[in-house]
Amino acid sequence: MPSPHTNADGALSGSGTSEAASACPRPEKERERLWIVAGDIHGDASLLADTLAAVPELPRAEGVIITGDISRAGGGIPSARAVVEAAEELCPVVLAQIGNIDQPQVDAWLDERGINLHRKAREIAPDTAIIGVGGSTFTPFGTPSEFPEARYAEWLKELAARAADHKRLILVSHNPPKDTVCDRTGSGQHVGSRAVREFIEERQPAVCLCGHVHEAAGMQLVGRTQVLNPGSLGSGGYALLRLGEETTLIPRRIGA
Repeated sequence: MPSPHTNADGALSGSGTSEAASACPRPEKERERLWIVAGDIHGDASLLADTLAAVPELPRAEGVIITGDISRAGGGIPSARAVVEAAEELCPVVLAQIGNIDQPQVDAWLDERGINLHRKAREIAPDTAIIGVGGSTFTPFGTPSEFPEARYAEWLKELAARAADHKRLILVSHNPPKDTVCDRTGSGQHVGSRAVREFIEERQPAVCLCGHVHEAAGMQLVGRTQVLNPGSLGSGGYALLRLGEETTLIPRRIGA
């Protein structure tokens, strides 16, 4: 399916949004661009469909951003496909990336579909780029997509260069930045990425959308950057990203 623009070399192209970015119905005079954000879905396609259907703003959304952990453990491409297709039935534009639970072949499949965020830079609004880093740093569980901090630092540097011509930067990192409300486990341990934290402190993207730590739903500022972990979809967490003259994040919870 089509997606917000990138060139073959990974650089951003064009201005405004691509054909795909206007695929969801949206009033012509609406200046604001709205995206629905969810993550840690773990293969529950029916829950994602039910959640999206309950979002009042769905009819005017540009699309859906999935921050990672699309599939269930061991589910591979079939599990990821069910989730993505459930989202596409309600809003044809979906951008997604792997979490640490997703197998490497899911990353390749997202590339084939043209909807991958991991290690990609895309233009989603005039002067607005979105960049993504999926997977996570190393965990005690040996999950399929874990990478060292140095790799994240390298990826983020490359992505920032590709998006350098854009005034507003949106970062999607499955792994939250270190030492925030968004990376604190139930035992109180901070398990986020130092490289992601350092990138945010240096580059100050408008927002950082993350996940990974299901119980760490929350939002805080790191400098000027709004960092948001909506919590796992299973707990009812999702968020709205509004791109207008201002950049606004609105955490939401189904049933709250």
